[in-house]
Amino acid sequence: MSEFDFDAVVVGAGAVGLACGYALSQRGLTVAVLEKEAAIGQGVSSRNSEVIHGGLYYPTGSLKARLCVQGRRLLYAFLDKHHVDYRRCGKLVVATEPEDVARLDAIFDQATTNEVEDMQRLTGAEARALEPGLRCEAALLSPQSGVFDSHGYMLALQGEIEAAGGAVVASTPFEGATPLTGGGFRVKAGGEEATELTCRLLVTAPGLSAQGVAGAIAGFPADRIPAGHYGKGVYFRLAAKAPFERLIYPPPIPGALGTHYRKDLGGQAVFGPDLEFVATEDYSVDPAKVEEFARYIRKFWPDLPVEDLAPDYAGIRPKLHGRGEPQPDFQIRGADDHGIEGLVALFGIESPGLTSSLAIGESVAGKLHPPSSRP
Repeated sequence: MSEFDFDAVVVGAGAVGLACGYALSQRGLTVAVLEKEAAIGQGVSSRNSEVIHGGLYYPTGSLKARLCVQGRRLLYAFLDKHHVDYRRCGKLVVATEPEDVARLDAIFDQATTNEVEDMQRLTGAEARALEPGLRCEAALLSPQSGVFDSHGYMLALQGEIEAAGGAVVASTPFEGATPLTGGGFRVKAGGEEATELTCRLLVTAPGLSAQGVAGAIAGFPADRIPAGHYGKGVYFRLAAKAPFERLIYPPPIPGALGTHYRKDLGGQAVFGPDLEFVATEDYSVDPAKVEEFARYIRKFWPDLPVEDLAPDYAGIRPKLHGRGEPQPDFQIRGADDHGIEGLVALFGIESPGLTSSLAIGESVAGKLHPPSSRP
């Protein structure tokens, strides 16, 4: 087939899918982004901390390490260009017990290896001078970390795709794709106006639906679809003055960065997420968790008024590991992995996926449309 409806179709209009569509559109390709929900960013991208991560923790040579740092740099520039609100407030990683200080040393060394800029070691007194009321033995300061308006960011990405002649189509679930003889794909899209369209390139970035979407692509090897797990995290909000200006993070817990503090762009204090593996998409928040949260928060903020701590919201992360298993890297799988030319499938794009999104988009576009190629 020599003529396609679009050069590329992207499945999923969260931050990562939109960033992939943006990167492809910036290369002169016509792009359609399909979204099953009624609006963009209604899944994983709307239920997170809106934190811009520095890139401190991730293993040497991993995609997370490289794409988080690269993505953060690209993200701040994009937010400036498109006048999207953010606050580069910095982050304190705190050791609340003497035995945690050695963990800070390991995090500092890893951050240095990952080329994270401006990292500083602080004594407990130095950290408390920055944030009175904080309890800690020692801390690391990451000045490059921050918080931002993730929905404003996604709207800016959508605007760029549409300005380049592409389309972001909501209420249009992906139902399957078939590779075409000679290259390209026929894509079946559902919704009230079900349709089929053709494209030369296909990207799947649907977050929690990654495994199901890959399984609906004819010829995608079942043994190349990693098992998926739902990692639920809940958040509590403080109905009182925010106690700290900077992000406050204890050292990571197994499988996640753990319950942390942020002052959001509206000036309110939010704590979370915790981590619980669940079998279904359940976004309820159990008010009884308040005591568990309070115990954790009081490790670094002893003066927490627990009566002002209220349930807020929950998110679910698309994890590739279960309880007690090591946390794996992002998976960005091209034809060298699954054997289907013109297809990139993303799996396990959880934290720091939001921070990394522009870099993930560049990586995907580079696989599908290297600079020497033509539409």
